[in-house]
Amino acid sequence: MALSESLRKRITDLVTENSVMLFMKGTRGAPQCGFSAQVVQILDELAPSYQTIDVLQSPELRDGIKEFSQWPTIPQLFVNGKLVGGCDIVRDLYASGELAQLLGVEAAAPPPPPTITVTRAATEAFRAAFADVGEEPLHLKVDASFEYDLYFGPREPGDVEVTAGGQAILLDRASARRADGLTIDFIDGPNAGFKIESPHQPPRVKQLTAEELRGLLARDAITLFDVRPEAERARASIAGARPLDAAGQAYLFELDRNAPIALHCHHGVRSQAAAQELLREGFRNVYNLKGGIAAWSQIDPSVPQY
Repeated sequence: MALSESLRKRITDLVTENSVMLFMKGTRGAPQCGFSAQVVQILDELAPSYQTIDVLQSPELRDGIKEFSQWPTIPQLFVNGKLVGGCDIVRDLYASGELAQLLGVEAAAPPPPPTITVTRAATEAFRAAFADVGEEPLHLKVDASFEYDLYFGPREPGDVEVTAGGQAILLDRASARRADGLTIDFIDGPNAGFKIESPHQPPRVKQLTAEELRGLLARDAITLFDVRPEAERARASIAGARPLDAAGQAYLFELDRNAPIALHCHHGVRSQAAAQELLREGFRNVYNLKGGIAAWSQIDPSVPQY
């Protein structure tokens, strides 16, 4: 595309007025592609401050920055008005220490290998997976929100290697700093998969199936709250669930912040949002009934569908 003078000036102003400027897909807090996420992770570690702009919000800017820089892909990092490059170049410069020099900061020392526990079940699952993928090494990524990703891929510059349960695991430096004390397990059954937990991860809403919730309620091991309005509760309700009305809220906020609490609605969407709010209020052991009362009615015929 031909770059208009107004767009050229806009881009020029962005890269000259901001000493570190990243054109990316998505935002710093919510990258919309893996390459953008990798560059954000590196900059979060090194740069005291930097600016980003989401090219997905403007097709004109998305095409215009490529014409301006003569660089065909996004993300694009500019430092002091000059193009550094895309994701691969940023990663290579980060691994060599040159990116820190460009940013005028001291390169962070490589983190020590974290202590990771891999259970026997997870080790066996990894071995079975290796039979399918061949010699590609195993990677573990831990992002700033303690979301986890296990995948097979080539070794990257700067990777930190850990051996746990006889299994070699590669982590980028930011992940290595977050991974100490982490446990990797494998849960078999209908919803088989790896279960990863860290003592450093912030509290999050945990999902309960109807069967799991029924077992906890039978042992008085959890307090259940119904977030639906009165009209819906009149149509169907779970025995023992407290309405989250004014009286229910007063009772809830008298509970210890570590007490196990479950919430439900019709299908689990409204209760998930309410559970997130409780985490922000300081509750640490919050559950959501997956599928809501509609799922409960599948195991309890006394509760009608609606």
